[in-house]
Parts: sequence; C-alpha cells; structure tokens
Amino acid sequence: MEEPTDADGGADACGDAGPDAGDACGEGGAGADFDSATVPGFDPTLRETCTGQCVPREPLGWSEPALVWIGPPDRAPDCPAAAPSIGYEGHGDFAAAAPPSCPACQCDPPDASCELPAAWNAYASFPCDVPGAAETPFTAPEGWDGTCTSANAISAGQMCDGALCAQSLEIPAPRVLPGSCAPRIAESPEETENSEGAESFAILARACTGTAFAPCADPGMTCTPVPPTGDAVPPEGFLTCIYHEGERDCPATYPDRNVFFAGAEDTRGCAPCGCDEPIGGSCSVLASAFSDGACSQFAVGVVVSSEAAFCGTISPGTALGSKSASVVSFDPGACEPTGGEPTGSVALLGAATFCCRLGPTPDPVPA
Repeated sequence: MEEPTDADGGADACGDAGPDAGDACGEGGAGADFDSATVPGFDPTLRETCTGQCVPREPLGWSEPALVWIGPPDRAPDCPAAAPSIGYEGHGDFAAAAPPSCPACQCDPPDASCELPAAWNAYASFPCDVPGAAETPFTAPEGWDGTCTSANAISAGQMCDGALCAQSLEIPAPRVLPGSCAPRIAESPEETENSEGAESFAILARACTGTAFAPCADPGMTCTPVPPTGDAVPPEGFLTCIYHEGERDCPATYPDRNVFFAGAEDTRGCAPCGCDEPIGGSCSVLASAFSDGACSQFAVGVVVSSEAAFCGTISPGTALGSKSASVVSFDPGACEPTGGEPTGSVALLGAATFCCRLGPTPDPVPA
C-alpha cells in the first residue's frame, strides 16, 4: 500500500515536517486557517470549505447566527432542510383584550344598635355638677333593655349629707354601637366581548438552526445555512439573525433589532367591593322616672340624644322608685363603599432580542 504523503494535509504531515515547516505547522496547528501556497504539496481541493453563507461572527454572549422567520402565526413555514431544528419560538405585536368592566359598589346600612343609658344618678344639688354635692346612684341593671326596673330606688325625702338626695337627675347620652356594613354590587357592568382567546400575539418568530458547518476562510466570519432559494424577506422568508435573552442593543454587523416574548400574563381584574367603618350614626331615647316601683306614677320624662347627656331639676325630695327607657329615633349611619376599581396589568414575559442582517442574502460560498 502506498505511504501517505504531505498532500493529505493531516496531523501526520505536520508531525513529519520538523522544525523547518515554518508557520504552516506552528501556531494553530494543522487545523488552523492558512495559505495553502506556503505548504509544499498541499492540495487546496482537499480542504473542507463552507457550503452555506459566510456572515460576521456573533459578539460574545450572543447565539450563533440562525435562520429566523417572522410573520403571522398561521403562515409560519417549517424549518428548511439546511436548518431543520427549531431553536426558538417567540411572539410579538401583542393585542390585549379590553380590560374588564368593573361594578359599582355600595354598602348596606350598618348592623348598628342604640345602647340605652344605664348609669342614672340623682344629685343633692342643682345643677348636677355642683362641687361637693352628694351623688346617689339610680342605676339600671347591666344589659338593661329599657323595661321597667326598680333597681337602686331612692325613697321620698331621702337625705344625703344634710340635703335632700333627689334634687336633680342626670341621664347619660345613649350610645350608637356601630357594627359593620355589608358590601354589595349596586350596578353590574354591561357585558363586553371579553371572550377567552381575545388576547393574542399577531407575530410569530421562529429560529431554525442546522448542523455544524465548515469554517470560512476569513476568521472573522462564520458559516451558516443559506435561506431557501426564491424566498423574500419576512414575512415570506428567512433572515439571518443572532439572539440574546432580554432586551439588548444590536451590534453594527446585525443592525435590524426585533424583540420577541415567550408569552404574556394578564392579571387585570376588579378590586372586590368592601366598606369602610360606619360613621354618622345617632339615636334618641325617651327616658322616664316614676315615684313608685312599677312605673305607674310618672315623675319626670325627657328625650335624651346621643349628642349629649341630660341633667335637669326635679321636685326636691321626689321619690325615684322605678324607671324605663325606649328608643324613639335611630340612624345607624352609613359606610363609604370601597373597591370596584380596575386592578392588575398585562405583562409581557421572557423578552429576547433578535438582531438580523439587512440587505439581500449573500450568495452561497462555492464548494
């Protein structure tokens, strides 16, 4: 069998050449780009060359160039035979559905109540707050519901520190116990055409990659597939582009910038209806005192408002044997409604930048 010669251009040729081989077998080794004329016996027809297109190398951090189709999703072609694998699919030109129509919120009246005053007091003076005047409780039982009670009765002519105990009567103001309000929808929004699928991307970007290619003669270039013959620029054909995650500026060698997204998240909605704490409630009570223990012999009666307590004179020494009270007016107040306003937003997710070459597709490098 005939022995291989240096014309094979392989590693053995460099190994046998010795120190006189010069730069051909020096820096870069046998696989480096070099001028075949400097190597005796080298056959340039045996050197593997790029059969695609030679384009500028991608900057550091960017993907290798790929064929990218950009256009309507329903017209997307399959990847061409020269680059049969889908390396990326993204979307652009997002069309959001109309935001939801939010309801008008209202609040029912609060479940408030009017607490009857229980801590009545008789004073041995008039007015009630004379310093040093004796105070005699005429208090109703705890949790009093206003029905007749003879608790803590003061007898007729009862003396306190040398003075008649019952000369004036103090009745505290009733108190509004506010409770809370129940929210409700006052008016439902009109139905809108907000059907599912109303949100969509109008543009699909499909990047197609191929197998490894032989190097280009220029070390600043890289070999990539050639777009299918006869195709125009997108949306009908393919561009040669490089890719980077996130939004980036494009290098001068790939100036046509396109940003695509993996999808979209729509968190829009309406804040639920709620109610603030109630305000503005008031109530008035008819409070009556009787000289007997069965609320039949009327002694004094007055309407007491939640706005202020009552202190009034009575006939000195009058017996205070029983009392009763009833609500004569009650305003539970009102709550300010909350909610019903639009919330959330539409966020585009997974941004990616494709930078593409402009101008006509270069002719394939001859084999």
